[in-house]
Amino acid sequence: MKRSGGRSSVFWGKWLLSWALGCFGGVQMQSSPTKLPAFLKGYGLFDPARFRHFHHFPEWLRHETLNEARAMFHTGYDCYMKCAFPLDELDPIRCAGRGPDRENPSNININDVLGDYALTLVDALDTLAIMGNASEFQRAVQAVIDSVDFDRSNTIQVFEANIRVLGGLLSAHLLIEHDPPLFGSLRPAGYSGELLSLAQDLANRLLPAFNTSSGLPHPRVNLRHGVPPDGYTESCTAGAGSLVIEFGMLSRLLADPVYELYARKAVHALWRQRDADTGLLGYVLDVHTGRWATKLSGLGAGMDSFFEYLLKAYILFQEPTDIAMFQEIYDSIKSHHRRGRNQCNNGVGYHPMYVNVDMRNGDTINDWIDSLQAAFPGLQVLHGDIQEAICHHALYYSIWKRYGCLPERYNWKLGAPDVKFYPLRPEFVESTYLLYQATKNPFYLHVGREVLLSLNNHTRTNCGYATVHDVLDKSLEDRQESFFLSETCKYLILLFDEDNPINKFGERFIFTTEGHVFPLGTKYQNEKTGGDHVIPTALEMFTNSSRKSSHINSGGDGTILSSCDNKGFLELEHGLPLHEIYLAQVFDTFGIYS
Repeated sequence: MKRSGGRSSVFWGKWLLSWALGCFGGVQMQSSPTKLPAFLKGYGLFDPARFRHFHHFPEWLRHETLNEARAMFHTGYDCYMKCAFPLDELDPIRCAGRGPDRENPSNININDVLGDYALTLVDALDTLAIMGNASEFQRAVQAVIDSVDFDRSNTIQVFEANIRVLGGLLSAHLLIEHDPPLFGSLRPAGYSGELLSLAQDLANRLLPAFNTSSGLPHPRVNLRHGVPPDGYTESCTAGAGSLVIEFGMLSRLLADPVYELYARKAVHALWRQRDADTGLLGYVLDVHTGRWATKLSGLGAGMDSFFEYLLKAYILFQEPTDIAMFQEIYDSIKSHHRRGRNQCNNGVGYHPMYVNVDMRNGDTINDWIDSLQAAFPGLQVLHGDIQEAICHHALYYSIWKRYGCLPERYNWKLGAPDVKFYPLRPEFVESTYLLYQATKNPFYLHVGREVLLSLNNHTRTNCGYATVHDVLDKSLEDRQESFFLSETCKYLILLFDEDNPINKFGERFIFTTEGHVFPLGTKYQNEKTGGDHVIPTALEMFTNSSRKSSHINSGGDGTILSSCDNKGFLELEHGLPLHEIYLAQVFDTFGIYS
């Protein structure tokens, strides 16, 4: 139906919705969202049928999608083992392997990550275990033991080697030693801690990076010769400050505190560089002087895992200073990065968004957000800030729906990608999985299925899954990054595998920033915490609550509120985590009308 000069009812509905929800900025609406002006409900945007398909996800479709997610992993994994192993990565278009770019040492896009250590296999070990494929896990572990040797003259990035390789080795070792075994008999014949020995060897080769007066590590080391004499001296915040989970676990397994001490010294060195007024950190700084090279502060690339590891280090090790730092920086983030209406599911104003700011004053510094920020809703779930997680996730879901994947950078002012490639990143899938575990809302199963179908439709090749070069035309690049198997596939599988031990006993595990599974327990905690219980994570409390109530919420201080404590949070008759009015608002902002 057309109105006024050929404008469609959808156009005018979008305009009216923007006027009603946006023109008053952050003004709070005291009544329920369903009490918006009645004349707005005459437009198709408010037709309940528009989002009805999100309210239910049939069991047969869950099983079908789980099988498709498993098949996706097996395709990528089998093609890597056939065409690429023992090289680091698979080139899924030419069906061949890829290692370091020795002809161009300055190609850090490749050489920061690839170090001639069977990267994809090491990174994918615990995914094999979680899928219950014990026999292939055993074969893969033996292949790593037989082929991986870190005594090579390759210059790699400390951060990438830590999260992908060190974390992969430690996770596989911990799952082998886990008692009782939850994933079948994972121990290879004759296994005697070889993965732990490899992890220690790698960590020892990374330690020279910490030879600075500030305690901040150099961003790169040569695995044989240490810090390159002509190497970069600037590091991003995440690169310098996201080592404590893996280094801390290694210290506890070896009863040698040196690794964790170095990692924690770097965290505290960064912490001292916060701005005195805003409490924010910058993006890049010099590892010798500690001076910021840029004043940009954000939640995505270069900063994301620093915040993540403050919270997860507390959950894993129970060190009180970790949670104190996280809470302080989280409060600063919400004070200075957040824009839009005050509450996710109530009030009027633009859809909430976290923008990049000047660390000195909180002023918006540019007009883009990046795809790695899509992991932050998952962190908000763990912290207990579910409302914020729901709204934050909905923004990235809208971007995904518009392009069929996430552009590396999206310019929210222009309404278009700034950087157009998508390298099969897992961050959005991770947040989708954690929100489903927290809410058990079928909405997130629909989101996950959309992701899986997009990946199969746009990135599948004859020999695996390829990076999207341009989200607009879906042209491809010949690269399957290791995190596709270690994270993207893993989170998709877990999203649909209700009976997986990770989901049934979620309070016993935590994921690293690379998606590696580490068990929780007092044996890994500081002695001064005492006791023999594991402090429940927010995820555990949400998972348990969801069995009793169809929705849960958190207070602003991270405390858990039941549905009876906050009846205005989610309205059961609508069945959506984000009220349909607000979901329509964010969808229409991105031109999504279905």
